Amino acid sequence: MIELPQAFELPEAPDMSDTEGCIQCQMGSKLVLFITGNCHWKCDYCPLSETRRDVDWMFANERRCESFDEVIEESRAMRATGAGITGGDPLMARERTLEGISRLKSEFGPNYHLHMYTSIAFRPEWAEDFARAGLDEIRFHLLDLEAEGYRDTIAACSESGILTGIEIPCEPDKRDELMGLLEKLRDLDISFLNLNELEITVGNHDNMELRGFNLSTEITAGASGSSDVALEMRSRVQAAEAGKPDPIDGTSREPYGFHLKYCTAVYKDAGQMRRRFLRRGEANIAPHEILTNDGTLIFGAVEAEEETKDVWMEELVEATGLPARFLLWDGNNRRIEMPLVVAEAIAEDVDAPVSMVEVLPTHERIEVTMVLLNGVHSAS
Repeated sequence: MIELPQAFELPEAPDMSDTEGCIQCQMGSKLVLFITGNCHWKCDYCPLSETRRDVDWMFANERRCESFDEVIEESRAMRATGAGITGGDPLMARERTLEGISRLKSEFGPNYHLHMYTSIAFRPEWAEDFARAGLDEIRFHLLDLEAEGYRDTIAACSESGILTGIEIPCEPDKRDELMGLLEKLRDLDISFLNLNELEITVGNHDNMELRGFNLSTEITAGASGSSDVALEMRSRVQAAEAGKPDPIDGTSREPYGFHLKYCTAVYKDAGQMRRRFLRRGEANIAPHEILTNDGTLIFGAVEAEEETKDVWMEELVEATGLPARFLLWDGNNRRIEMPLVVAEAIAEDVDAPVSMVEVLPTHERIEVTMVLLNGVHSAS
């Protein structure tokens, strides 16, 4: 793979005490199944963009899907080992969610791991429906950090055999409430608590600014102070588990009985997402493309018209000795794709724009970079 580093290296090995959902996500092997953009709650820190928020659309990774056949197709395209079901809130489209769980388990088998996020304390009897459909793991987002209202639903999920836990962002201005939440969670039937660094995004920037949150560094979307709170919480849980005094206040506490995982914003973006792109790129790379360490695909291209493309391709094969399978016509962008080294070699000898192109290996092949290799500009 070509070396074009854009993200610094991150620790590779996940903590084996993490849930299976976390481990697969960190390895980049989980499909992201966005069931609906609808949600019953309007959290001011919601990271969703306007294109997904409050819109009843379904996405598999970056691909908008009209059916679960398309979701299955996307899962195969990235060789997924499981899926994380999210939104919005999947419970706002409960029947669709149940159908998706059943379809994916039926298609890929019992080892295809499925975890789901929700902020709804749904009817306890529904837990059996999700378990029968094949849900392996569920993560509750506690509204206003209130745990008591979720007690019966959490208990029902655990009793039905679904690995059950909590996942919340660490809001920097709620340190005391979050530290207190650790004690409240002792009495709930949960196996894990996942903490996420609060992210400042295009979707929540104005609200985060109103609350006085700033980015912690220039290379992360994490809110300043969020990581500090998460690390304090993790230190407290780890100290209790090890039978040691708390490093913050020196108090010895009984073990909490659940595993605490902290996931940073930069790890989500530069680690998990990059690995997912790498995985999909490896599965779908064309002969003329190069897969970079950041999970993007790079190739050369020469602009052409539909009526002249065959002549162009014949001449390229004759002039370079390149097998025809290393050339690809892209009708949407009116260009012939080829290995970058070939594009660089012919750039000054042809009277047409020749470029280096970089795309994400998504279904839509989102273009992220195009660099002109000669002085010929497009006529269009």
